[in-house]
Amino acid sequence: MSVTVEKLEKNMAKLTIEVSAEELEKAIQGAYLKQKSKINIPGFRKGKAPRAMIEKMYGTGVFYEDAANALIPEAYSKAIDECEETIVSQPSIDVVQLEKGKPFIFTAEVALKPEVTLGEYKGLEVPMSELEVTEDEIAGELKKEQENNSRTIDVDDRAVADGDKATLDFEGFVDGVAFEGGKGTDYPLTIGSGSFIPGFEEQLIGAKIGEETEVNVTFPEEYQDESLAGKPAVFKCTVKKIEVKELPELDDEFAKDVSEFDTLEEYKADVKKNLEEKKAEAAKRAKEDAAVDAAIANAAMEIPDAMLATQVNQMIEDFARRIQSQGLTMEQYMQFTGTTPATLQEQMKPQALKRIQSRLVLEKIAEVENIEISEEKVEEEIAKMAEMYKMDVEKIKEMLGDAEKEQMKTDMAVQEAVTMIAEAAKEVEKTESAEA
Repeated sequence: MSVTVEKLEKNMAKLTIEVSAEELEKAIQGAYLKQKSKINIPGFRKGKAPRAMIEKMYGTGVFYEDAANALIPEAYSKAIDECEETIVSQPSIDVVQLEKGKPFIFTAEVALKPEVTLGEYKGLEVPMSELEVTEDEIAGELKKEQENNSRTIDVDDRAVADGDKATLDFEGFVDGVAFEGGKGTDYPLTIGSGSFIPGFEEQLIGAKIGEETEVNVTFPEEYQDESLAGKPAVFKCTVKKIEVKELPELDDEFAKDVSEFDTLEEYKADVKKNLEEKKAEAAKRAKEDAAVDAAIANAAMEIPDAMLATQVNQMIEDFARRIQSQGLTMEQYMQFTGTTPATLQEQMKPQALKRIQSRLVLEKIAEVENIEISEEKVEEEIAKMAEMYKMDVEKIKEMLGDAEKEQMKTDMAVQEAVTMIAEAAKEVEKTESAEA
């Protein structure tokens, strides 16, 4: 196998990868052996027809696609190792030559890691954080604790109100016809949560248990189901149950129930202390974020579109896994929120770009500052991982290969770069224009 690299504009490159004719022949034979049991040829028992007979009947290229699909992943992986370029996107594959007796040639267009030109990254000015804890913040924390210790009670003597949790059956209709995915049974919906299409929840306010209520909404123009996009719909809803939260009294008894303190005043003092610690930690993170933002603004780099698209797709996959762990599929999420794959990608782009820029700048700073991670620090990090996952340290080490350890070192160096530029940053009071 051989690979040549052609540098393109905007940090893109084209890898031309050539696989020998012998390897192609092996792949074609492998495709034949895999597929022959599914092919019927008159005069032969199923699965017993010779390859030459199958190629004569269906064409010499009958096994080419399967052969190419078998060859490309391994050949591309080897090409990445050989070309000595840092590739930061999924490849765009194009087959150039696929003929029996000739080398198999394909190209892979990829994004290369951009070069970063650093600007000023030490002594940067960042906004000063507010550390004082207000009475309103303390009251807010107490309210949260009341919510956590509330009890849910059924209400049957009034209609649905804002903030209620309503259990309902519903079915949606467009032009009088029920549409797929528009029906729900015993669905729990908190009124005012914004979980459904805009306007849906508000129209349930005033609905009574057991009575059918019609909810009229219009699907967004960008709705993921094109057959529904922009169309008015009627949902026939029946509220089956109304539940509300009942909060406990905020007194000494409450303090005893939720804490180790005997009085509400002692408990409030502890709440204030915890808020001060949280604010200090939040201020530290805010200073780090502001320092990184400033370092990015002072740096120059050209991010290839393919690199951004790869990051966006990774973030969408992570998001899909998170909502799946909550019992919701991406299809359901998109239907409930009126989001399309295209709009979701657009929403993710700014955050994806920020992640890429942050990583590139911080890696460059770590390189320029010669930040190196010792084996002792790696051992400490592995010990933390073992404690976090309740696993044996040696077991963690067995799971980590050389590539994973190098990635760990890079991540730790990046974090040290963050700490360095944040500690060197100067805090200044926020101005009205900056706050705006």
